Amino acid sequence: MRVIDNSEGRFLGYVQVHVASRVYTLPVEAAPLGREGGTLRKAGFFADGGERLGILVDIDASDQVQRETIERASVDAARHLSQRFLN
Repeated sequence: MRVIDNSEGRFLGYVQVHVASRVYTLPVEAAPLGREGGTLRKAGFFADGGERLGILVDIDASDQVQRETIERASVDAARHLSQRFLN
């Protein structure tokens, strides 16, 4: 499974985000954060307008930085999902 369409990425696993009584499972991928198609990718939670949600971490970052990114992105995902589905 690819979170982003990047052959250099590495799938790390899933994070479950609990919002009210629902559980959302988001894929986590480590990839280079260089430019893709002219835009700079940003580490953290992303939602591409459709149903595609996920978390991207910098493949070159240390394990500690990747964990912190995943934690921060999980909070952002919960906020996004609660605004989208509970309001």
